[in-house]
Amino acid sequence: MPRPLLSMAALLALTATLGACASSRLEGQSRGRPGPQAALEPAVPAMPSSPVTSAPLAPPPGASAAPSDEPPPAVAVAPGTPVIAEPTYVPPPAPPVVASGRSAVVGSWTAKDATGATCRVSLSSAPALDLYKASAAGCANKDLAKVSAWDFRDGEVYLYQPGGTVTARLRQGGGGLDGALSKSGAALALAR
Repeated sequence: MPRPLLSMAALLALTATLGACASSRLEGQSRGRPGPQAALEPAVPAMPSSPVTSAPLAPPPGASAAPSDEPPPAVAVAPGTPVIAEPTYVPPPAPPVVASGRSAVVGSWTAKDATGATCRVSLSSAPALDLYKASAAGCANKDLAKVSAWDFRDGEVYLYQPGGTVTARLRQGGGGLDGALSKSGAALALAR
């Protein structure tokens, strides 16, 4: 037999023998009889137990004690003595909520083009196919006067003419809408 197989066979035989010894020791313990190992170990007496007490911990250094459920004791003040109330914390007012998105741009706007001419543009929430209805009144710019629909995509307002031509693209900023007319590239601003 080759040498590695012999040592492997010896190792398997040794493992099987140790396993049989361990199982016979455990069998004896499970039937109430002490196994061979139990006879070698001295019995340890049980430790006497004493009553367990508990108390709240003191607060960590630098911290005040936790508030109790009891009301604070009343302080007697002599008549005529002014009572100074402790200052109360008043949180600062919340910043104003600035609406953004499609619902924030619905309504009437005053449009001002690069020439300084103004007119009224209304953006409605009423659907018009896959866009929303819009109208313009009093616009000197012919392209702006034809606005009939609008949409809000990727943070921009698109104004459309009939047939789907984009009249202008605008972004929200400073309480209004700023952008340019598509055909000429001239600046366009809408303000409330």
